[in-house]
Amino acid sequence: MSSMNNDVVAGIDVHKAMLAVVVARPEQTETEYMSRKFGAGRWQLKELVEWLQQLGVRRVAMESTAQYWKPVWYALEAQFQLILAQPRSTAAPRGRKMDFADAKRIVRRLLADDLTISFVPEAEQRRWRLLTRARTTSMQQITRLRNQIEGLLEEGQIKVSGLLSDLLGLSGWRMLQALAEGESNPEVLAKMAHEHVHASQEQLREALDGRMDSAHRLLLRQSLDQIEQLRKHVGELDEEIVHLFEQQQEAIGRLCAVPGISLTAAFQVVAEVGARAQTFASPGKLASWAGLCPGREESAGVSVNNRCARGNRTLKRVLTQCAWAAVRNQKSQFFRLFQRWRAQIGARKAITAVAHRMLLVIWKLLHEGEAYVDSGCQLSPETIRRRMLKCVKKLESLGFRVTIKAADAPA
Repeated sequence: MSSMNNDVVAGIDVHKAMLAVVVARPEQTETEYMSRKFGAGRWQLKELVEWLQQLGVRRVAMESTAQYWKPVWYALEAQFQLILAQPRSTAAPRGRKMDFADAKRIVRRLLADDLTISFVPEAEQRRWRLLTRARTTSMQQITRLRNQIEGLLEEGQIKVSGLLSDLLGLSGWRMLQALAEGESNPEVLAKMAHEHVHASQEQLREALDGRMDSAHRLLLRQSLDQIEQLRKHVGELDEEIVHLFEQQQEAIGRLCAVPGISLTAAFQVVAEVGARAQTFASPGKLASWAGLCPGREESAGVSVNNRCARGNRTLKRVLTQCAWAAVRNQKSQFFRLFQRWRAQIGARKAITAVAHRMLLVIWKLLHEGEAYVDSGCQLSPETIRRRMLKCVKKLESLGFRVTIKAADAPA
């Protein structure tokens, strides 16, 4: 038996206001396990640390319950080897759920090496995640408010959103502020459009000729105030994110060289996987963790479902957005792959496959420190050979005899 299997271990069933803690040695039976209840306050967590150290505990496992595990983790991570178990791997049978019984179950499965472990990054990476995810939340709130504003305009019989590329852009913002302040003359509102707006003045006047009452204007003004405040918050977050990533400029630069990956997306990718992706030994493991590879649900030797696992939703969302941006670049390799896969499996699955390929490239860039080289739409010799053999096989099946001869190089 290895030395790790001889360690004193602890299992913690985490709740908002209390912790059920069980300590055990491998040679002990369940009746010999030590149990104790602790509070979740800061000084009670210090008492927990001292108690575990007195008992010689080296490894501690806990369940990832909501956000309540985080203060416990932060209090213990400097002194113990911590393991965060996924709830499904510690679930109790229906009607058999009790606090200390759950902690004992965590201990048993930890000793048996039967826990499904969640990835918890280091403190610095946690700060990256905290800010980048907060920025994403703010941008989502802006999108939600934009949709609410469009609903208000529809109720007020104003159809200007169909004529502007961005309702919250320069022209749209001027018009919305004027509407919120009580302006109702369509000619005055139409003249606020920027000269580069494609719609004519007549089209704008017709679209802006509506009826907005005081309730619509009040809600519109409140929504605009919220958007303005959120934009200010996003700007502050951007400044702090740039400051935190000052030491990771090399990794960010390598990611930004990939078609479809913007600076903001590069920050989010590094925040999720780390600057070197050192946690993931292979690109396949990273793709599996992100939920961007085919799953498998097998029964009687047959896979009944191949859909992707849930994975890291933040990383999957970012890479899917980057994939859609990358396939619009007709000079990139991702455009060629998307065109080929879309004909075989459809656009939705094809864009997931492109995101998977991008993630494999990202692992090479971060883990091995390589520079990105885009092969573009140029076919590799192996691809040319496969296509040639495929065409020859089809012609031979139609009764033709095919002789292959390389064309002369152009002068």
